[in-house]
Amino acid sequence: MAAFDHLVVSAGTLDQGAEWIAARLGVPLEPGGRHPTMGTHNRLLGLGPGEYLELIAIDPEAAKPGHRRWFALDDFAGPPRLTNWVCRVDDLDAALAVAPEGSGRATDLARGVFRWRMAVPDDGLLPFDAMFPGLIAWQGSNHPATGLPDRGCRLLALEISHPRAAALRLPLADARILVRVGPAALRATIATPGGVVEL
Repeated sequence: MAAFDHLVVSAGTLDQGAEWIAARLGVPLEPGGRHPTMGTHNRLLGLGPGEYLELIAIDPEAAKPGHRRWFALDDFAGPPRLTNWVCRVDDLDAALAVAPEGSGRATDLARGVFRWRMAVPDDGLLPFDAMFPGLIAWQGSNHPATGLPDRGCRLLALEISHPRAAALRLPLADARILVRVGPAALRATIATPGGVVEL
């Protein structure tokens, strides 16, 4: 069974992204870590039990990988913005067997105490113009959200629009996840200590 796991905000640098998020949500992000396999690094914000927001950027100190980075970061340009979302599944291979073409190949990854398998597309771009979620299967009991302080932020809704919305079959049933016909776009509605904010 699939469940919402986290939002992904991409940025040119972590500092730019952290400033952008703090200006909107009014809360700081926590240190994350590096992903040597992908040449990226991140910062995190808890969104409640089992859920979080990930700010990600290319790590300037990392060697460039011999493959495309996840979340199409090799092609990222412009200001920080919400670019992706991720669902966790119990069986990644089974999930990929019924996922849209181009959802990615199962890749073993690690960062600190965290171990996971994730579907990473060869071209870095997830299906439906990245409106389809990344699929992740956490290994063991460690999950990033568990150790994050509660800043009072919660995901209220995630709206996904795409011209082919009817074909965008999502791998979960979550009343907060809304799909409609329109230009490819993501919009997250988040409750914060200062009020409701949209990213």
